[in-house]
Amino acid sequence: MNQEVIPVYLMPGMAANPTIFEHIKLPENQFKIYWLEWKLPNPNETLSSYAKRMCEDIKHDNPVLLGVSFGGILVQEMSKYIKYNKIIIVSSVKTKHELPKRMRLLRMTKAYKILPTQLLSNVDLLAKYAFGNTITKRIELYKKYLSVSDKMYLDWAIQQVVCWDQDQALDNVIHIHGDNDKVFPFANLGACVSIKGGTHIMIINKYKWFNENLPKLIA
Repeated sequence: MNQEVIPVYLMPGMAANPTIFEHIKLPENQFKIYWLEWKLPNPNETLSSYAKRMCEDIKHDNPVLLGVSFGGILVQEMSKYIKYNKIIIVSSVKTKHELPKRMRLLRMTKAYKILPTQLLSNVDLLAKYAFGNTITKRIELYKKYLSVSDKMYLDWAIQQVVCWDQDQALDNVIHIHGDNDKVFPFANLGACVSIKGGTHIMIINKYKWFNENLPKLIA
């Protein structure tokens, strides 16, 4: 009896392209991987509206949606509009309450509106912003993963993260997080699968853990 192959859609983090998943390999007799990419937002587009547009790129019934960082927030929003098999978030948050204090402060003061995102077209700065300062010494290695430096996108993306209004965690979200994540600190989080030594870029540098464990988490 042939086992049905499960479609697995992978959504990268803010400003990143899907090559961050280049080392993610799952058994081909069980899973088929599809990469999702960021689109430019429409003017004043809500995250809900954007999520609906992203759902147009889902071509299979009952997929697994996996998102990293801001991509994790996005797949949770997408899950409100489609039937899915599993939602997996990596290096992300399940509610606005898991955001770090500095992001909550940005929301309260609306200071995110004056962040100099035009500077982030400088790929060195963009890499530090997207992945955290921990990659400073290996920044050249990670530049290739960042390709979305449009100012309108960055302004929009930062606002959507800071102002995300999810109050309660969705049911059945599998949350995988590194205990050394500096962007979304582990101490702020509720229940999750903890990766020892994992940082905000562990989808890249701890891919072997994902290749070994994702099949069991999806099953």
